[in-house]
Amino acid sequence: MMNSTTKHLLHCTLLFTVIITCEVFSGGIKIDENSFTIVDPWTEYGQLATVLLYLLRFLTLLTLPQVLFNFCGLVFYNAFPEKVVLKGSPLLAPFICIRVVTRGDFPELVKMNVLRNINTCLDTGLENFLIEVVTDKAVHLAQHRRIREIVVPKEYKTRTGALFKSRALQYCLEDTVNVLNDNDWIVHLDEETLLTENSVRGIINFVLDGKHPFGQGLITYANENVVNWLTTLADSFRVSDDMGKLRLQFKLFHKPLFSWKGSYVVTQVGAERSVSFDNGIDGSVAEDCFFAMRAFSQGYTFNFIEGEMYEKSPFTLLDLLQQRKRWLQGILLVVHSKMIPFKHKLLLGISVYSWVTMPLSTSNIIFAGLYPIPCPNLVDFVCAFIAAINIYMYVFGVIKSFSLYRFGLLKFLACVLGAVCTIPVNVVIENVAVIWGLVGKKHKFYVVQKDVRVLETV
Repeated sequence: MMNSTTKHLLHCTLLFTVIITCEVFSGGIKIDENSFTIVDPWTEYGQLATVLLYLLRFLTLLTLPQVLFNFCGLVFYNAFPEKVVLKGSPLLAPFICIRVVTRGDFPELVKMNVLRNINTCLDTGLENFLIEVVTDKAVHLAQHRRIREIVVPKEYKTRTGALFKSRALQYCLEDTVNVLNDNDWIVHLDEETLLTENSVRGIINFVLDGKHPFGQGLITYANENVVNWLTTLADSFRVSDDMGKLRLQFKLFHKPLFSWKGSYVVTQVGAERSVSFDNGIDGSVAEDCFFAMRAFSQGYTFNFIEGEMYEKSPFTLLDLLQQRKRWLQGILLVVHSKMIPFKHKLLLGISVYSWVTMPLSTSNIIFAGLYPIPCPNLVDFVCAFIAAINIYMYVFGVIKSFSLYRFGLLKFLACVLGAVCTIPVNVVIENVAVIWGLVGKKHKFYVVQKDVRVLETV
């Protein structure tokens, strides 16, 4: 079996191979200048059309900051770290509350995952912990000294009128509800999130270190039974995003420059209460993003946590579309909020507007072939580099998520090829999500189907 360094070097070799291939075939690196037709667009297409074509081409550059972060994160940090080793005794770890927020629509799923996560913690040697389930509807968890069920009253309202998950999370921080000390820690999970022994060890190391009040780690989506191969392969991009952009911003800068996810969130109680989830309606659609930006603006620091957790991708393409739509709408509300200073949301704003303009920038795929325009060599190189990194993100996400030993070589290679083949489908879904998100109702929180057993009984 290869060690982690060998795997990382092979991954870097593959990455640079993809980059060079894209550069050569797209003209970013011109081996034969005569093979490219030189067109004078101003006379060939007219002034207005030429200006529009150049605007479309330069819109592609909006993705450059996050592409550079993903590239550096995937190259400069080992992409295949060894098993997490505890740096101290779990018995010395401060108290940890594992908090799961749910509407209560999938009670059996919640019960099953609570028991699995308790056993994972105990198997890792963690003793000083509690699992807290915060729900709008009672799920009737079994009485257990390590389980606490909190039902949010229907009449409960926050000071700013926060809704959805923000409302539930803020309720837990109320003095009459909270049982934690400021030096305790909270691990925020979605109802379908599963801990692994690796992630528990990573969390223990993080809280024992205690240098940063906020942290987050990797989530993968191809574990156990895959419900929908198309959405799972599409989510391989998110795995690469965690290992690239997310890891770099936390390990190097210790700041959520591009925000973070809403699960596998580790916070110190005192810091969480200071930042608060009571951020009004605009802070309730992408509550995780709004919280991170507020913490960033208040000077709190973040770090990356080693060890992965498991989740499942949306079960249907419609759920995937709804999920992406909500993220876009929520992040736009964060970027436009006056509560977040401009300097703290600059990179996030560039990132989300690269997403908003995706229908325009992806049109380059068609227009570049039909109406070629001459660009400076640097622009052609950068555009090809952006395309190469985005393609490789899907490839690496599969390599990181799927086990070669579990699937076998042929099925593993089929998954890699499948991820590349899903790119056009994912591009269409992302474009539809953008258009729907811009014209649809903004303050809505769509919850995707999460219990696979419901599907099996239909």
